[in-house]
Amino acid sequence: MAIFSSLSSAPAHLRSWQALLRWLIALAALALAVWAEWGAPPVHAFLPGEWLRDAFLRMQVSTKEEPRVLVVDIDEASLARLGPWPWPRARIADLVEILLTRYEARGVALDIMLPDSADSAGDTRLALLARYGPVVPLQAFDFNRTRELQVRVGTLGGAVTAATRGVRATGYIGNYPALAAAPHVGAAAYITDADGVLRRVPLLTEFEGRQYPALALALIGCCSGQAQSPAPRLESSTIRVGFDRDWPAYTVVSAADILDGAIDPPSAAGRLVVVGSSSLGMADRVTTPFGADRPGLGVQANMLTTLLDRQAGLAPAPWPGRLIACIFALVTAFGATLAFPRLSALASVALLAASSLAWLVLAFFANRHDPDFSPAGPLATNLFLLAAAIPFQWQLAQRRSRHLLSTLRQYVAPAVVEELLRSEAEDPLKPRQLDVTTLIADMEGYTSQVEALPMAEGARLTRDFLDCLTGPVIETMGTLDKYTGDGLVAFWGAPLPIAGHADLALDAAREILHRVEVLSRRHQAAGHAPLRVRIGIESGPAMAGDFGTSFRSIYTAVGDSVNTASRLEQVARDFPHDVIIGAGAVERARRHQFILLGERRLRGKENPTILYTFESSMKQEGSTHPDRRQAGASLRESAR
Repeated sequence: MAIFSSLSSAPAHLRSWQALLRWLIALAALALAVWAEWGAPPVHAFLPGEWLRDAFLRMQVSTKEEPRVLVVDIDEASLARLGPWPWPRARIADLVEILLTRYEARGVALDIMLPDSADSAGDTRLALLARYGPVVPLQAFDFNRTRELQVRVGTLGGAVTAATRGVRATGYIGNYPALAAAPHVGAAAYITDADGVLRRVPLLTEFEGRQYPALALALIGCCSGQAQSPAPRLESSTIRVGFDRDWPAYTVVSAADILDGAIDPPSAAGRLVVVGSSSLGMADRVTTPFGADRPGLGVQANMLTTLLDRQAGLAPAPWPGRLIACIFALVTAFGATLAFPRLSALASVALLAASSLAWLVLAFFANRHDPDFSPAGPLATNLFLLAAAIPFQWQLAQRRSRHLLSTLRQYVAPAVVEELLRSEAEDPLKPRQLDVTTLIADMEGYTSQVEALPMAEGARLTRDFLDCLTGPVIETMGTLDKYTGDGLVAFWGAPLPIAGHADLALDAAREILHRVEVLSRRHQAAGHAPLRVRIGIESGPAMAGDFGTSFRSIYTAVGDSVNTASRLEQVARDFPHDVIIGAGAVERARRHQFILLGERRLRGKENPTILYTFESSMKQEGSTHPDRRQAGASLRESAR
């Protein structure tokens, strides 16, 4: 009978579908990274990536002083000393005038809302300072499209001509008319992400077809001496706030101290000044990557730093972060798909963990160089592979293991089965050239033995005899090729190479002789003829593997050494020795002693074959036929 029947891990068409499904999973994992990089809308960004960027920012934030920006804070102390908000316009005008004259500020941005006229003299002074000096008032925009009654307060000003369209607003809070006539007016336009965190601001806001620059952009344009705020060709109408520095990095002074002249003038000279409030009562609070309830004044300061760094060429060199992320995801997805079939589930998880750690290190450094890429893209790829590819591969491995176990354990030593299951070979039963030792055994006079017995006893004798042959083969890590009715074919060294395979086959032959002798004594005690086993053993190269067809699978070994073992088993009938051994097995054996029997021309062989045996294969004198004893003696005599 053929063994390893249906041993192929799967039919060819099924293996093709399994491979296709593996690659489809890899493509889906890659597609997830591509979507995270290019598919998520910037304003409602891929939040896991944003959270990761926020963590990187908190680790990289600098507290080094920002020497280009001065923050004048209408803080709680100023309100306590000078009175609650709103202040008289004359006081605000005094604050601006002192900053421009005594403190020689380069420019002043007012991060405070002044939509209505208050006192004529103060309004006029402040409007003149904004019209003729480097002063930028603030106007705010609303982007809420669900509000039934849109906000329209005050007068808009400072529109620019820009090639890039801004983010479309639905409402606004402007300034009183005289202040809105200033040549430079900046916008406070905050659009939070889906989690409520402010990470990007519009550089340009569009309202009724006109474009309005952000406050920081308008201040830089004002201080550059241009007639209006610059309208650069922008890649995007929004910009990610750098948040390179947290609040302690900025020089923050109290507005009351400026008005009192308590600050050393050189500390403010040449700086861009942002005047605003961190007071809780003025409700200018936002959530940033640094935390919740942060002063909006800090966002304006960070925006100034971001734009100044770009203007001075100090911004980190641009990297193609999205492309890097997708290439990393591509390498991980397809590399893991190739590796998973050769790895255990634990090793596969470790591979993805190592890949994720490597990406986190790379993303940490790329974070500053590309404001648009998502660090979570490749991590999403790895998570998908963890959730889909590893379970799928585990399922295939389990199916393959169950198939191997159900079939191999009947014919192959357990140690060999376990080694096959651990094997990295995708198809360990694929035909390949190996050095093997083949053992072929059968019962001499089987027909006459069985014919003398009732059918049930004949069947039991056959089973008992095959048990005597099979047990030693499995115990010595041999592979059972097939049963031949009253005998078997077995080999060592395949499907896995085994060191000392010739000695193992000879060990099995010795044990077979012992077990057959025990069975023969029981058989004789029941009044039957003695039993004799004939064994041929030879070693050499052979092609071992699954040589089955689409109808049936069979794992076997073919080659000259296998044919020689068959001839040696047949020639044993002419000798008083139960085991006849070829020169190839003798050459490879290290633990056995042999007796040279001479040469014999075997059927199908052109040249004579040298024959050997070992002493334990000699039958007792009374259990062999005289003609066989005589033939053996004649052959030994000729060998001498």
